[in-house]
Amino acid sequence: MKYILVTGGVISGIGKGVIASSVGTILKHCGLRVTSIKIDPYINIDAGTFSPFEHGEVFVLDDGGEVDLDLGNYERFLDVTLHRDNNITTGKIYQSVINKERHGDYLGKTVQVVPHITDAIQEWVETVAQRPVDGDLADPEVCIIELGGTIGDIEGMPFVEAFRQFQFRVKRQNICVVHVSLVPQPSSTGEHKTKPTQSSVRELRGLGLSPDFIVCRSEKPIDQSVKHKISNFCHVSPEKVICLHDAQSIYEVPLMLEEQHVSHLLSDHLGLNLDSHRPRNFMKKWRDLSTKQEHLRSVVTIALVGKYTQLQDSYASVIKALQHAALACSRKLDLKCLEAEDLEEETKTAKPVKYYEAWQNVCKCHGIIVPGGFGQRGVEGKVAVCKWARTTKKPFLGVCLGLQAAVIEFAR
Repeated sequence: MKYILVTGGVISGIGKGVIASSVGTILKHCGLRVTSIKIDPYINIDAGTFSPFEHGEVFVLDDGGEVDLDLGNYERFLDVTLHRDNNITTGKIYQSVINKERHGDYLGKTVQVVPHITDAIQEWVETVAQRPVDGDLADPEVCIIELGGTIGDIEGMPFVEAFRQFQFRVKRQNICVVHVSLVPQPSSTGEHKTKPTQSSVRELRGLGLSPDFIVCRSEKPIDQSVKHKISNFCHVSPEKVICLHDAQSIYEVPLMLEEQHVSHLLSDHLGLNLDSHRPRNFMKKWRDLSTKQEHLRSVVTIALVGKYTQLQDSYASVIKALQHAALACSRKLDLKCLEAEDLEEETKTAKPVKYYEAWQNVCKCHGIIVPGGFGQRGVEGKVAVCKWARTTKKPFLGVCLGLQAAVIEFAR
């Protein structure tokens, strides 16, 4: 088993999940069986009780596990079926260790973070990494582990220490550390700044993990001089400093990584011997997907009427499904995310501009989707848009609370 650990520095929400998924996609196209694990250092047992404003949507797996939305990315990119144990949280680890202590499994010893918590993390990772996820019963060959949050977070420390020890457990040649960091470009100077990346790599190395690859995230492309500077100061060879600027679509990311020879570099580092059995049309389907997306001309406008539209990640799976559907129909998706409360009669008197703008967007769209939600807030707005869709024969899809709102409207 080969392990690829993806860590993050400077800020969270930098795209570790997409990068981890993209690396897995490349390896899967090379003919390897890939699985993935997401580690969330929060104390909650799972993501099921989160408000959508906290971490975005809760992704529900086939076995009923309620997990972080990054596992949805893994399933979409890698075409695998993950299990609830593929999402590790601090809460799950502590719960398992405390249960063992209550059963007397530690034979009266003092239970501590090191070694008991760190051992539990390593055992969990090793067990889950062996579990088949792609339909057949063959064991995975590569496990991609994403460590949530940023290096230096106090709640993530036991996991960093566990992986420091894990290097010796699985042998250093079988694990690769990929550190994802932000390279900001302040408008005042216009140049890319490497100091935040240097600091986060120094902190990571101080904790006992030395990055083998550094992925530099930036808004605009990074030039070679900056790349070489990061290489010099962070003790990583220049070809292993991977630069990823913002792309039009996340489906371009695997291609951007492969342009920088990531599969060759990983093959050399982990001894995967990929070059000998590389398919002739390597990643052709992925290139076709990306090319098709770039050349879409006809637009389809869909109104998404929800309660958590300030954070688009709250509806990540719904939005991805709309994007995939539009792509399959050769249409460019123009998504209008509308707050349900803005469509209610009370808003007409309190905030008339918002009310009329929202209804104008509803009238302009080709179809309406009303996704799920919790509680009473915004329900009357959803009911109102359901009535408009029914009476004007506008194509409509209600999901969860959205369909309940349609039934309420029809019953009235």
